[in-house]
Amino acid sequence: MKRIFALASVALMLAACGNGEKAYDATGTFEATETTVFAEQSGALLEFNVSEGDSVAMGLEVGLIDTTQTWLKIQQMDATKEVYQSQKPDMERQIAVTRQQLAKARQEEQRYRELVADGAAPSKMLDDATSQVSVLQRQLDAQISSLSTSTRALDKQTAAADVQVSQLRDMLRKCHITTPAKGTMLEKYVERGEFVSVGKPLFKIADTEDMYMRAYVTSAQLQDIRLGQKVKVFADYGAGQRKEYDGTISWISSRSEFTPKTILTDDERADLVYAVKIAVKNDGFVKIGMYGEVKF
Repeated sequence: MKRIFALASVALMLAACGNGEKAYDATGTFEATETTVFAEQSGALLEFNVSEGDSVAMGLEVGLIDTTQTWLKIQQMDATKEVYQSQKPDMERQIAVTRQQLAKARQEEQRYRELVADGAAPSKMLDDATSQVSVLQRQLDAQISSLSTSTRALDKQTAAADVQVSQLRDMLRKCHITTPAKGTMLEKYVERGEFVSVGKPLFKIADTEDMYMRAYVTSAQLQDIRLGQKVKVFADYGAGQRKEYDGTISWISSRSEFTPKTILTDDERADLVYAVKIAVKNDGFVKIGMYGEVKF
């Protein structure tokens, strides 16, 4: 099979040469979208179950940083919230006596008002009753204001505690190390049992299924390519062995740059070239950094 594959590649190249055409229009290297994951919390790495070369799914938990202190702080804040709740005053019970006294005073005021109207009591008794109602009303208003202020203060303290608990739970979540995307584990920088700090790199993954080839074209070639264009991509395995893939132009640079030293273009005399990315579906044989060719 390998011999047939090599012969087919050679035949393809000879046919192209026989027609006076080059077998490719540009060359480049295969790349993949790489992601480096960093520690978001500090602590001992209790678990780290991953090896280089492993295929991982998006959202897979691969490690755990010690959560003990964060969990204890959450318990402490929950207890603090219970204390705040227990300190909230029962307003209706605390003002019930004053309300009852005020109701009784208003009844007395009405009774004296009727007696004064009938001439059976002096007006001073009505004035005293009215004054008593006013005093009790102010006392009730002051109690309600004081209890409301105390309740609002405790509610705000409880809300602040809720925010702190949410922050701690977020810290707890970040102790669980997960993969941000599907891909292949390229490198791991730490081992289980190590102490990691915030910002320390843990591992690097790359999407090796949906890869792309970065090639460079001259300004003269720009008129022949466009976004979404279907092209042929050839992976160069060396020793004359090539494998063909279907590719799609997914990006064309809007800025020129000097020809990279390792890149050969169709016009080697050009000093300025444009980078293009060609999306390729990998069947497992294409590797990052492998050289390739593209035919527009």
